[in-house]
Amino acid sequence: MSESTITPPVVDTMEDKPLTFVRFKFSQRVEHFVFLISFSLLGLTGLVQKFSDGAFSQWFFQLIGGIEKAREIHHFSAFIMMIVSGYHILSLLYKVFVLRLKWTIFPVVQDLLHVIQDVLYYVGIRKHRAYYDRYNYAEKMEYLAVVWGTFLMGLTGFMMWNPITTTRFLPGEIIPAAKAAHGGEAVLAVLAIIVWHFYHVHIRTFNKSMFTGKLTREEMHHEHPAELAAIEAGVTEKETPITIMRRRQLIYYPAAIFLTITFAIGTNYFLNVETTAIDTVPEGETAQVFVPVTPTPRPTPLPSPTPEPSEPVEDLTWVDYVEGLTRNRCSTCHGFTKVGGLTLATYQDALTGGNSGPAVVPEDPDDSTLVQIQSMGGHPGQLTDEELDLVIQWINAGAPER
Repeated sequence: MSESTITPPVVDTMEDKPLTFVRFKFSQRVEHFVFLISFSLLGLTGLVQKFSDGAFSQWFFQLIGGIEKAREIHHFSAFIMMIVSGYHILSLLYKVFVLRLKWTIFPVVQDLLHVIQDVLYYVGIRKHRAYYDRYNYAEKMEYLAVVWGTFLMGLTGFMMWNPITTTRFLPGEIIPAAKAAHGGEAVLAVLAIIVWHFYHVHIRTFNKSMFTGKLTREEMHHEHPAELAAIEAGVTEKETPITIMRRRQLIYYPAAIFLTITFAIGTNYFLNVETTAIDTVPEGETAQVFVPVTPTPRPTPLPSPTPEPSEPVEDLTWVDYVEGLTRNRCSTCHGFTKVGGLTLATYQDALTGGNSGPAVVPEDPDDSTLVQIQSMGGHPGQLTDEELDLVIQWINAGAPER
């Protein structure tokens, strides 16, 4: 019988009708709760890193102890989500292979008909909505979005977590591409949960089935009329004989154990294949080389032309120039995180400095650690030659704040 032709039963007060119907088992609700917690932590700790210059992000970093702590929470939450995803796959395989239940969560052709029927209903041509079975087309699409999003986030997360291993097989450009995809999918996922899922499940109608595991008959009639009609008509899955069930389990359990071990090994590789770039990159091989006693003389280099003094820049102050420069180049390590005890968040912080001394010493660029470190080159927040020259000019001018 096609579910689109089933007329939804009228809610009545017959005593022989059950008042509630089981929607989700306890194990499914626990799985959903753990997934919710891990997703929420991933969204929070991921977005504050993506928008690290924002006021809320800076406040959050200060609250938990720095951006590195946010990364640790993010990685732990990712590990939890990997465990939940693995459990979900195994439970899904059990239902399909052992119990031989229908894949009701995946879209079918009937869902396209339901979309058309709902459009006709909302424009006033049809008198009632489509008669949904256990899951409607919106729920199915949301489920597939979660599956796709989890796969994409896991893949791009591995690339960013293990960039050296990734670039052994793929070009280096894949890392910034993975970062862009990871951040974009994160924003999309959070918005989808807040705008779509939260609205439909907890605002439009407050669905308590994920808390109680049950729906009332009236809720079933409104949300899943085709499923309700099938249940009350006695149309249920045929019960599999116990001998056949055991035969299937003898195949399933060894396969599940093998998949679990494989998943555990893969997860361990995911987490530990790299620690830091310094520890991961193999040391270069050493070899003895012949060094002549008398080195070959080199031609005398021509004298370098005397550089012309650069023109002074107007309004070269902390507020008008240096503050924006340090925010863009230095805030990741020397914002609220204070790597080396140094923060450059304010003018006073720059004068105070960190463990190596004052970052800025007015009228003395040689004693300013900011100039010393930048002059060595190769710094993660390396300034260009022009930018460093302007900083030196600013310090020589007394490092004015305004």
